Amino acid sequence: MLFRKKNLVLALMVSLAMLCIYSFSPNNDSAAYKSSYDKKLQDFTAAQTALLRQIEAADVKSEKDVASIKEHLQIARNHLKTLDFWFRYLEPIAYRKINGPLPVEWETEVFEKFEAPYRREGAGLTLAALYLEEEDLQKDSLTALIKTSIEAVRTFKEDSITLQLNTYSNFYLCNRMFLLNLAAIYTTGFECPDTTQVIPELLLMLNGVHDIYRSFNTSFPESKLPDAYLSLYQNAIRFVETQPATYSAFDHFSLIQKFINPLFLFNQKLINQYRVTSRSLVDYSLNKKEITIFDKALFSGQNSKGIFHRITNPDALAEVERLGKLLFFDPILSGNNQRSCASCHNPATFFTDTIVTTSFKFNREGFLGRNTPSLINAQYNHLLMIDGRHISLQDQTKGVLTNAEEMNCSEKDVVEKVLSCPDYRTGFKQLLKYTPTEKEISIDHIVSAVTLYYSTLSQYYSPFDRAINSDIELDASAKKGFNLFMSKAQCATCHFVPQFNGVKPPYTGSEFEVLGTPSDSSFSSLSSDMGRYSLNPAAEMKNAFRTGTVRNAAFTAPYMHNGVFRNLKQVIDFYDAGGGAGRGLQVPNQTLSPEGLRLTEEEKYNLIKFIHSLSEVVPVVKSPEKLPRSEIKSLNNRKAGGEY
Repeated sequence: MLFRKKNLVLALMVSLAMLCIYSFSPNNDSAAYKSSYDKKLQDFTAAQTALLRQIEAADVKSEKDVASIKEHLQIARNHLKTLDFWFRYLEPIAYRKINGPLPVEWETEVFEKFEAPYRREGAGLTLAALYLEEEDLQKDSLTALIKTSIEAVRTFKEDSITLQLNTYSNFYLCNRMFLLNLAAIYTTGFECPDTTQVIPELLLMLNGVHDIYRSFNTSFPESKLPDAYLSLYQNAIRFVETQPATYSAFDHFSLIQKFINPLFLFNQKLINQYRVTSRSLVDYSLNKKEITIFDKALFSGQNSKGIFHRITNPDALAEVERLGKLLFFDPILSGNNQRSCASCHNPATFFTDTIVTTSFKFNREGFLGRNTPSLINAQYNHLLMIDGRHISLQDQTKGVLTNAEEMNCSEKDVVEKVLSCPDYRTGFKQLLKYTPTEKEISIDHIVSAVTLYYSTLSQYYSPFDRAINSDIELDASAKKGFNLFMSKAQCATCHFVPQFNGVKPPYTGSEFEVLGTPSDSSFSSLSSDMGRYSLNPAAEMKNAFRTGTVRNAAFTAPYMHNGVFRNLKQVIDFYDAGGGAGRGLQVPNQTLSPEGLRLTEEEKYNLIKFIHSLSEVVPVVKSPEKLPRSEIKSLNNRKAGGEY
């Protein structure tokens, strides 16, 4: 964890404030808090109904009537923003029907990894706003979006939802989600089609939540928010009030650094002091002990230990890591004993391959279809590979070992060859006591050692992390680049903080996007790689790929799944032009707007400076000087790191 003097001082302030108000038991009189919820819900329902009536009475071919519909729609959105605090946490599936960002999403959440992806339909205000901009506007379709939204609100009136408001635990978990979303999506236009409304809606939301805070403290005085928290929150509101209303001119960096991150620290301390408990799968991945949003321990995407998950002993973990590093560089894992993990995942280039667009196939006859991804921060994804085909790091490693075009070795042969080396055999035998369900050394021991090893290199931080946590100053151009990333450049609508990948609060799933990636830099055709569609043959998934991290991107060229772009400028130009569709390719399901961003050259420069500030200070990894000897003499000519 980063050493942060300012955060430690703030943590001490929070602890002192907590000593004054600490209590285990809630006040049973939750009337004010519940009344606040009921009133806001009633107002939103009335606004929805008024919107529906306006649509039903309107002539959707009339500009005047459409303008009136838009006014009523914005009123409904404003009321919804006062309820987001509860809605997003209490029932995120129903929320998609009230304010879904996409008509259809195919989901695989962390707690559903063993299920096939399933269709979730969206509806509501955001989709209605987008639909109002279409030329062939149909009243029935528009009405259906709002009727579905009204129906979904009934979920939030059920006892199963409202009874949760009787405890202070629910409040602090809702507040945590609210603060995470403040950092990740509320200022980005993620679900606000009219970007001129992003900051006004933000201010409405902040003031609405302040009302919620007051009602909560009235109902739960023994577990209330301390004055220090409320003071900092009010300062956040004042900060937003003094900022430009244009979200591209808004100082997103300062809002997060000076207000949201410290408020998150406060809330985490309160969660622990009040012994807040959760029964919701929404909280599945989050670490309630973490004190900053920008820490690698904020959420858990993968179990890097695999079969060794029971091990906490530092010496035992060090032995697993030692074995894993040797195996990572050892071509004994390949069918011809000439190729290692490090052959494609080069430690000198952030564990990717920057020399070629895609790596050699196993037989050296041609190249693989996809660019080698970096292994740094891979563990902060819930689905792995660019098409999401694997649900664990260990399954991914097995897939690579047995793939005929990559390592081309059977699991049985891998185990036999590894155990032919006394060093490996002795090391794994000593670790068997930590895997009581496995009495013999198996492929799971081998791949788990590998994943634990390379995951240890995902615990390092970048200059941006240190700056957002108030340890150092961030370069002015990089700060401007971050603010663009969060606004006009629209990067943050897919690459969410803190990992800048496709995992957004509550960090339980990995998102996929259709960008229209071309087959070549001249945009002669769309890439033939169908991406997620090859596993989930749904129309929305054609050419969809998992959103990777922007961290360390300065050193992981070439870019995109096929390595089509050689530098960051080309990537930014691609997005600026509106992706493949913006360059004339036929991509009917593209999730990236084809209209383009209209970025200036200076803005592109600042974006690149920001991306460079996300380069983590990962230590240089040297290849082992020698590999373990094997009892099979023909295996003792192996070269550490492989031959190709």
